[in-house]
Parts: sequence; structure tokens; C-alpha cells
Amino acid sequence: MAAEHPGYHCLPVAPFGDRRPKLLVVGLAPGLHGANRTGRPFTGDHAGILLYATLHGFGFASRPVSVARGDGLKLLRCRITNAVKCLPPANRPAPDEVRRCNRYLLRELALLPPGAVIVALGAIAHAAVLRALGLPQAARRFAHAAEHRLPDDRTLIDSYHCSRLNTNTGRLTAAMFRRIFARARHLIGT
Repeated sequence: MAAEHPGYHCLPVAPFGDRRPKLLVVGLAPGLHGANRTGRPFTGDHAGILLYATLHGFGFASRPVSVARGDGLKLLRCRITNAVKCLPPANRPAPDEVRRCNRYLLRELALLPPGAVIVALGAIAHAAVLRALGLPQAARRFAHAAEHRLPDDRTLIDSYHCSRLNTNTGRLTAAMFRRIFARARHLIGT
């Protein structure tokens, strides 16, 4: 990949945001021309447009747009990570990739204080969170806007991924996405 795109980051993409956030957003994996290019989750691709605008609207980001690392954007009481840290083939991580990266997600989850909220963007992110925490998935099935109680008074909220496919087909609208973050904001409090 680096040979095809010499100016791209083309390395594992580290999480971005506060070290001990009240809100953790878990995505799928770096996008080819987004995070794989910029080195920051959800930066430089379509999914990031909706995500960062929504985070800003609820006071979790200092600005509504993320264009590059070093652009001055700061996340406020929020952190963004992915279930898989490297660009997966065909933008769809294999189960073994999710398992290999799960230890990194576990470290992110361990930083969360009691009462934190985790927003899982898609079923793969949802499953990765539960796997990292050692929780059975059968009792906590993925569904858009579903809420799941977790240990330490934490809450997992599911959302369809903010990908171009989901937003262009209407499976996820901006209003639906805003409701997820309004709920997260309510659970976190001021």
C-alpha cells in the first residue's frame, strides 16, 4: 500500500482524543483514503464529515471538521478508536484481524472512568467491545440505538456506521445519528 500511496500514513492508526474520556467512539477500521492517508481516525473520508460535525454539535469536538493531524481540532471528554488499527483488505476486516487488535481496544476500554459511554459504530465494533470486555454477545445483540449496561456503570450504545453506504441509502440519517449522541450526552451529564 505504501508503494501505491507514498504520501499516505500507511501504518496502524492510533486513537485520537482525551486519555480518560467520558465518551469513547469505536469505529471499524481506518479507511483507505481517510485515516490510512491522514493517520487520524475518521479524518479525510466521508464518514468523518458526519461524525466530527455531530461531535462538535454536542460539545465533544472543538470544531466541526477534521482535515488532517495538526489541524488544531481537539476532542473534549471524547476519544475515537477503531476495532482494527490497520487498513483491512477490501475495507472489511476478517475476524482474525479483529481478534488480533482486540487487546488494543481492551487497553482503551480500561482507561474509561465509571459511568462512561461507548458508542459502537456498526456490528463489528459492537462485537469487538464485548469481546474485549469478555462479555457474552448473545445477551447484547447489535441494533441501532440499542443500549447495553456494562460493568462499572458504563453504557454501550449501538449505531449504524456513518459510512457513505449507510448515509446514501438512508439506513442512517443525520437525525438518527444525532439522536445517538444526544443520548450519550444525556447519560454522561454535564
